[in-house]
Amino acid sequence: MYDAQRKVWWTKGEEQETGKKEFIELLKTLESELRDKTYFGGDDFGYVDIGLIGFYSWFHACEKYGNLNIESECPKLIAWAKTCMQRESVAKSLPDSEKVIKFVTEIRKKFMIE
Repeated sequence: MYDAQRKVWWTKGEEQETGKKEFIELLKTLESELRDKTYFGGDDFGYVDIGLIGFYSWFHACEKYGNLNIESECPKLIAWAKTCMQRESVAKSLPDSEKVIKFVTEIRKKFMIE
């Protein structure tokens, strides 16, 4: 998932378009596994949720630089992420998405992707 997500905010042109398609396809696969459950394990927050929630911090950067609307593509996955973020342990562990966007902006400028 990291590689596809990185292509969305790190690249331009055809490579970015390929990354966007891969990324959305991965998210839709995850959403199909989630179905109507609160968490991937059902009613309990578990290892899969812990392993995946960290990617959520980068979604806003992907939306900004990839011109995506992840919530419209995968509403159940975003609802899951918002539920996870209500957990104090998760909210305290993940960086604010605005800080991630600032970081990505600086990286893109440094490597002349802008």
